[in-house]
Amino acid sequence: MEFKITNAVMGVRPPVTKPHPGFLHELGEEGMRKLVDEHYELIRNSDIAFLFPVNDEEDFEQAKKNAADFFIQICGGHPYFNDNRGEPRMVGRHAPFRIDQHARKRWLELYAQLLPQLEDKGVKKEYIQSFWNYLDIFSIWMVNTK
Repeated sequence: MEFKITNAVMGVRPPVTKPHPGFLHELGEEGMRKLVDEHYELIRNSDIAFLFPVNDEEDFEQAKKNAADFFIQICGGHPYFNDNRGEPRMVGRHAPFRIDQHARKRWLELYAQLLPQLEDKGVKKEYIQSFWNYLDIFSIWMVNTK
C-alpha cells in the first residue's frame, strides 16, 4: 500500500472517488467506529488538536460519532450522517475552522499510522488503499487557509 499525500492547491477541488464498498464490508460498522475513535485519540495528542473539541468530552465523542457516521455512509453503509445531520456538505461544515496544508497533512499522517493494521483484521490491501485514496483527495477539499 502507498499512502501518498497529494499536494493541495488552494481553490482546486479534484474529483473524489468514493472508497470501495468492500472496505466497509470487511471492516464492519463497529470496525469503522473503532478506526475513527483511534484516529481521534491520536488527534487529541497532536499539534492539530486545537481544531477539535478536545476539551469537552461530550462534544469530542459527538465529533467521533459524526465522523464515523459520515465514513460509514460514504463507504456504502447506512446513511447515518444524513439521518442525524442532513446532507454532508463537508466544505461548508469545515469552513469555520482554519484548515491549512499542515493540518490536512497531519490528519492524513495519523490515518496512515492506523490503516496498515487493518490488513491484520482481514481487510484487503486494495480496499484499504481505496479508503486512503478517498481520504487523500477528499481532504484537499477541506483546506481553506494558506
